Amino acid sequence: MEEIKSILISKFEEIERRMQSVLEQLNDDEVNWRPNESSNSIANLIVHISGNINERVLNGILKRNIARNRDEEFEELYRTQPELLDITRDSFTIMIESIKDMSTEDWHKMQVVRNKERTHLEVLIQCAAHFSEHLGQLFYIAKMIKNTEYVTTSIPKKIKP
Repeated sequence: MEEIKSILISKFEEIERRMQSVLEQLNDDEVNWRPNESSNSIANLIVHISGNINERVLNGILKRNIARNRDEEFEELYRTQPELLDITRDSFTIMIESIKDMSTEDWHKMQVVRNKERTHLEVLIQCAAHFSEHLGQLFYIAKMIKNTEYVTTSIPKKIKP
Protein backbone atom coordinates (compact mmCIF):
# COMPACT_ATOMS: atom_id res chain seq x y z
CA MET A 1 0.00 0.00 0.00
CA GLU A 2 2.94 2.35 0.52
CA GLU A 3 3.65 2.32 -3.21
CA ILE A 4 0.02 3.15 -4.01
CA LYS A 5 0.06 5.89 -1.39
CA SER A 6 3.22 7.36 -2.95
CA ILE A 7 1.76 7.21 -6.47
CA LEU A 8 -1.48 8.92 -5.41
CA ILE A 9 0.35 11.64 -3.49
CA SER A 10 2.60 12.32 -6.51
CA LYS A 11 -0.42 12.49 -8.83
CA PHE A 12 -2.31 14.93 -6.60
CA GLU A 13 0.83 17.07 -6.16
CA GLU A 14 1.22 17.19 -9.94
CA ILE A 15 -2.43 18.13 -10.48
CA GLU A 16 -2.16 20.88 -7.86
CA ARG A 17 1.10 22.23 -9.33
CA ARG A 18 -0.35 22.36 -12.83
CA MET A 19 -3.59 23.99 -11.65
CA GLN A 20 -1.58 26.66 -9.85
CA SER A 21 0.56 27.19 -12.97
CA VAL A 22 -2.57 27.83 -15.02
CA LEU A 23 -4.03 30.19 -12.40
CA GLU A 24 -0.79 32.17 -12.15
CA GLN A 25 -1.08 33.05 -15.85
CA LEU A 26 -4.56 34.56 -15.53
CA ASN A 27 -6.14 37.62 -13.94
CA ASP A 28 -9.42 37.80 -12.01
CA ASP A 29 -11.58 38.41 -15.07
CA GLU A 30 -9.92 35.60 -17.01
CA VAL A 31 -10.41 32.96 -14.28
CA ASN A 32 -14.12 33.87 -14.22
CA TRP A 33 -14.61 33.93 -18.01
CA ARG A 34 -17.11 31.46 -19.38
CA PRO A 35 -17.03 30.56 -23.09
CA ASN A 36 -20.85 30.49 -23.08
CA GLU A 37 -23.76 30.11 -20.65
CA SER A 38 -23.64 26.32 -20.64
CA SER A 39 -19.89 26.14 -19.97
CA ASN A 40 -17.89 26.51 -16.78
CA SER A 41 -15.27 29.05 -15.89
CA ILE A 42 -11.96 28.08 -14.36
CA ALA A 43 -13.36 29.43 -11.08
CA ASN A 44 -16.31 27.01 -11.33
CA LEU A 45 -13.99 24.08 -11.93
CA ILE A 46 -11.72 24.94 -8.99
CA VAL A 47 -14.71 25.38 -6.66
CA HIS A 48 -16.13 22.07 -7.93
CA ILE A 49 -12.88 20.17 -7.29
CA SER A 50 -12.76 21.66 -3.79
CA GLY A 51 -16.35 20.54 -3.18
CA ASN A 52 -15.46 17.07 -4.38
CA ILE A 53 -12.48 16.88 -2.01
CA ASN A 54 -14.69 18.04 0.87
CA GLU A 55 -17.28 15.37 0.10
CA ARG A 56 -14.95 12.44 -0.65
CA VAL A 57 -12.16 13.15 1.86
CA LEU A 58 -13.50 15.30 4.69
CA ASN A 59 -16.90 13.59 4.77
CA GLY A 60 -16.13 10.17 3.29
CA ILE A 61 -12.70 9.35 4.72
CA LEU A 62 -12.40 11.62 7.76
CA LYS A 63 -16.11 11.32 8.69
CA ARG A 64 -16.68 15.04 9.09
CA ASN A 65 -20.03 16.58 8.30
CA ILE A 66 -19.33 19.26 5.68
CA ALA A 67 -22.35 20.47 3.72
CA ARG A 68 -21.99 20.55 -0.06
CA ASN A 69 -24.26 22.08 -2.66
CA ARG A 70 -22.87 20.60 -5.88
CA ASP A 71 -25.28 22.50 -8.15
CA GLU A 72 -24.09 25.81 -6.71
CA GLU A 73 -20.52 25.00 -7.83
CA PHE A 74 -21.63 25.32 -11.45
CA GLU A 75 -23.69 28.50 -11.16
CA GLU A 76 -22.21 31.77 -12.28
CA LEU A 77 -19.82 32.90 -9.57
CA TYR A 78 -16.88 35.25 -9.12
CA ARG A 79 -13.65 34.39 -7.32
CA THR A 80 -10.38 36.28 -7.51
CA GLN A 81 -7.25 34.60 -8.79
CA PRO A 82 -5.63 34.74 -5.30
CA GLU A 83 -8.77 33.19 -3.77
CA LEU A 84 -8.59 30.34 -6.29
CA LEU A 85 -4.90 29.78 -5.56
CA ASP A 86 -5.79 29.55 -1.85
CA ILE A 87 -8.71 27.19 -2.49
CA THR A 88 -6.45 24.97 -4.62
CA ARG A 89 -3.65 24.91 -2.04
CA ASP A 90 -6.00 24.29 0.89
CA SER A 91 -7.98 21.56 -0.91
CA PHE A 92 -4.95 19.63 -2.08
CA THR A 93 -3.30 19.96 1.34
CA ILE A 94 -6.37 18.23 2.80
CA MET A 95 -6.20 15.55 0.10
CA ILE A 96 -2.48 14.86 0.38
CA GLU A 97 -2.22 15.01 4.17
CA SER A 98 -5.23 12.69 4.49
CA ILE A 99 -3.60 10.14 2.18
CA LYS A 100 -0.33 10.37 4.15
CA ASP A 101 -2.21 9.63 7.38
CA MET A 102 -4.16 6.64 6.03
CA SER A 103 -3.41 3.19 7.42
CA THR A 104 -3.62 0.00 5.37
CA GLU A 105 -6.97 -0.66 7.05
CA ASP A 106 -8.26 2.78 5.97
CA TRP A 107 -7.77 1.95 2.27
CA HIS A 108 -10.37 -0.81 2.54
CA LYS A 109 -13.00 1.12 4.48
CA MET A 110 -16.14 1.95 2.55
CA GLN A 111 -18.05 5.09 1.71
CA VAL A 112 -21.14 5.61 -0.41
CA VAL A 113 -20.62 7.51 -3.66
CA ARG A 114 -23.66 8.00 -5.88
CA ASN A 115 -25.60 5.27 -4.09
CA LYS A 116 -22.81 2.71 -4.47
CA GLU A 117 -20.38 1.54 -1.79
CA ARG A 118 -16.74 2.02 -2.74
CA THR A 119 -13.47 1.60 -0.87
CA HIS A 120 -11.49 4.70 -0.02
CA LEU A 121 -8.85 3.47 -2.46
CA GLU A 122 -11.41 3.31 -5.27
CA VAL A 123 -12.62 6.80 -4.38
CA LEU A 124 -9.11 8.28 -4.42
CA ILE A 125 -8.30 6.68 -7.78
CA GLN A 126 -11.57 8.07 -9.15
CA CYS A 127 -10.69 11.52 -7.75
CA ALA A 128 -7.33 11.42 -9.56
CA ALA A 129 -9.10 10.62 -12.84
CA HIS A 130 -11.89 13.16 -12.25
CA PHE A 131 -9.49 15.99 -11.36
CA SER A 132 -7.33 15.17 -14.39
CA GLU A 133 -10.38 15.55 -16.62
CA HIS A 134 -11.10 18.98 -15.15
CA LEU A 135 -7.43 19.92 -15.39
CA GLY A 136 -7.70 19.37 -19.14
CA GLN A 137 -10.64 21.79 -19.19
CA LEU A 138 -8.56 24.37 -17.30
CA PHE A 139 -5.79 24.03 -19.90
CA TYR A 140 -8.22 24.45 -22.77
CA ILE A 141 -9.91 27.53 -21.30
CA ALA A 142 -6.56 29.12 -20.45
CA LYS A 143 -5.25 28.45 -23.96
CA MET A 144 -8.37 30.02 -25.47
CA ILE A 145 -7.83 33.12 -23.32
CA LYS A 146 -4.04 33.44 -23.59
CA ASN A 147 -3.58 32.11 -27.13
CA THR A 148 0.15 32.24 -27.96
CA GLU A 149 0.99 33.71 -24.54
CA TYR A 150 -0.08 30.51 -22.78
CA VAL A 151 2.82 28.74 -21.06
CA THR A 152 2.60 24.96 -20.85
CA THR A 153 2.33 23.45 -17.39
CA SER A 154 3.67 20.03 -18.34
CA ILE A 155 7.26 20.95 -17.61
CA PRO A 156 7.89 21.91 -13.97
CA LYS A 157 9.66 25.21 -13.31
CA LYS A 158 13.27 24.73 -12.37
CA ILE A 159 14.12 25.77 -8.86
CA LYS A 160 17.21 27.93 -8.74
CA PRO A 161 19.79 26.81 -6.15
